[in-house]
Amino acid sequence: MERAVGWFVMLATALLLFGFGYYIYKTAEHKGWFTPKFEYQTSLNDATGLKVGAPVTLMGFQAGSITEITPNEPDAYYGVTIKFVILKPHYGYIWDDSKVQVSSDLLGNRVLQVTKGVAGIPTILETSNRTAVAMLNWKAVHAARKEVLAKLAKENPDMQRTNSAKFGWLVKSDLLEMATANSNSFYTNLTAAYWISPDESPSIQARLEKIVDTAEAALPNILDLTNKLSATLVSATTTLTSATTLTSNLNTVAVNAQPVVSNLTTLTSELNQPGALGDWLLPTNVNQKLNSVMGNADTAVGTLNTNLLTLNLTLDHLADLTSNLNQQVQVNTNILSNVSKAVVDLDDLVQGLKHHWLLRSAFKKENRKTNAPAAQPGRPALSPKQQGTR
Repeated sequence: MERAVGWFVMLATALLLFGFGYYIYKTAEHKGWFTPKFEYQTSLNDATGLKVGAPVTLMGFQAGSITEITPNEPDAYYGVTIKFVILKPHYGYIWDDSKVQVSSDLLGNRVLQVTKGVAGIPTILETSNRTAVAMLNWKAVHAARKEVLAKLAKENPDMQRTNSAKFGWLVKSDLLEMATANSNSFYTNLTAAYWISPDESPSIQARLEKIVDTAEAALPNILDLTNKLSATLVSATTTLTSATTLTSNLNTVAVNAQPVVSNLTTLTSELNQPGALGDWLLPTNVNQKLNSVMGNADTAVGTLNTNLLTLNLTLDHLADLTSNLNQQVQVNTNILSNVSKAVVDLDDLVQGLKHHWLLRSAFKKENRKTNAPAAQPGRPALSPKQQGTR
């Protein structure tokens, strides 16, 4: 029994130690103790709200943490130096043109934010298998950037204003070319901390204090404006009183003008009657005669219009008849020759009927007292029988 209890205690102790070690391992892994990290630093004039261990963000996610906050010398340009570490692979986004921004919330907490590089060279020199070998020298790259900017501004002074994207690409290309050609001057050992330029904004408390100061400075003007508004309201009240008096005077004038208006109304009603103005300008008999003449002229015009319509219809019918006849003649090109032949045959028939002995009497010519043509000599007259035979 004692041996079993001993084994149980030893097993429980081993499990406890294993769990504690696993917890330490996961905590270290979460905090990045096993992840390669590199030290950076920046400078600020106010470290309010910042503390050691606070996270440092990059593009919205945590990339490292603050390791040290140290005040500078009294005569230094910046008041505080802040050191922080960036874990792998986040340092690959930090180039020499990156900035450190300080954001704050309403509670006064401030967080460091590192911006992604755009037109520069990486701060960590890596091999082909992503192993860091050296860190960028801030002074060397700063001098090289000034040289590149001066050269590009001399070659094309308006490029940075007109085409900023192309200008940044040219700066990056020239810096990379210079760093590749002389890497020993640009990159040093990994122990030095690279300094990143700050982009500091005032804290929320400072902004609120500035707003309060502005409001206090503007308060006398606001009170003065209120006094001016009160004076304006008094003047407006006086003006309204004068307007009331003017309105009463206008009412009096309107009451006095009512008889004149009634007389004008009576005159207008008389002029609205038919012929009222005409009776004043023309006598009654002349008006009646003009009405009669205009009525007769209206009747004559109506009759003429009717006749013109009838004539128009007749001309339309005649046009239709001639068009139909023209169409028949165009369709049957032999109609004229057939009609002519029919007329000739009818004439021959009539001439034959005239010489027939039975119908000869129906075609006798009337005796007219005219000179008969002379008989042709040498041609004897034919008897009626002979003529019928003929």
